[in-house]
Amino acid sequence: MRSSGYTFCGQFDACGRAASYVVADLTATLRSVGFPAWIWFLIAVVAAVAGLALLAGDRAQRTARNRERRRWAALRGWRFAENDHALLTQWQHGGLAFSKSGGATDVVTGSMFTADGRRLVQVMDHEQGSKVTMVLAAVKLRRSVPTVLELWEPSVPFAREREAELDLYGPVGNRYGFTADMAVAHPLITPEFVEAVDEIGDDVMVVWLEGTWVLAAAPPNADPARLERLLSDLGEVADFVDPFDSDPNAHPPEDAEVYRPSSTHHHSEH
Repeated sequence: MRSSGYTFCGQFDACGRAASYVVADLTATLRSVGFPAWIWFLIAVVAAVAGLALLAGDRAQRTARNRERRRWAALRGWRFAENDHALLTQWQHGGLAFSKSGGATDVVTGSMFTADGRRLVQVMDHEQGSKVTMVLAAVKLRRSVPTVLELWEPSVPFAREREAELDLYGPVGNRYGFTADMAVAHPLITPEFVEAVDEIGDDVMVVWLEGTWVLAAAPPNADPARLERLLSDLGEVADFVDPFDSDPNAHPPEDAEVYRPSSTHHHSEH
C-alpha cells in the first residue's frame, strides 16, 4: 500500500456509497411500480458484487504495475520509491500544466549513459484521484535552460489558460512548439534537435525543456521497454541541448544553425 492516500478500505467505502445511492434510487422506483421486495434485494446484491469486482481489478492492476516497475529498477540497479510528495513541485509546465495537483508514485531514479556521458534519469507515474494520468520521464541537464520550451503533438490541445506566459513558436518537426522566450529558443531548435524529438513517437503527448531537465509525458500504460526507449531518446535530446564538451555558462553562438519553422502552419489552442 502507498502512503499517498490510496487505501483499499477508502476505495471500498467510496464504491459502497456510490452503490448505495444507485440501489436507493432503484428501490424507490421499483416500489412505486409495485415490484416485489426480492427483486430490488437481488439488484442490491448484484450492484455490490459489481462494485467489488471493479475495485479488485483496479487494485490488481496497480499491484502489477508496482511490481513491474520495482523489478525494472532492480534489474537496472536504480532506486525505487513508492511515492515522492515533493518531486513534482520542481516542474509546472508540459504535461503537468493540465494538472497542478496529484503526486508522483512508483518512482524510479538512476543514471544512464548517453553519447556524451552519464546523466541522471527519473521515471514516475503521475497519480491523481487514485488514477494514473500519465507516466513522466525526465533526463537531467548540467545547466539550466533559460526558458521553457514545450513541444506538443498536434492532436493534443494546448492549455492556453494555464500557460498564458508561453507563445506559439510554430511547427517543430511533427510537433508544435510553445516557448516563453523566442530569442533563447531559436538557437536550441537545430535540425538535429528536431530529428531527435521526432524519434520520440506520437504516443508521447508532449516533450518539454524546463529548468535543468528534459521531460516527456507518456501514456499511463507505458511499460518498462517503452520507457527505456523514451529515456534513450530524451538523452539524445539532452545531448543536443547540453553537450558535455561545452561550457555550462557559455551562451550559444550567434551564428549557430537554427531550424526556422514555416509560417504556413497553425496549431489549435484551447
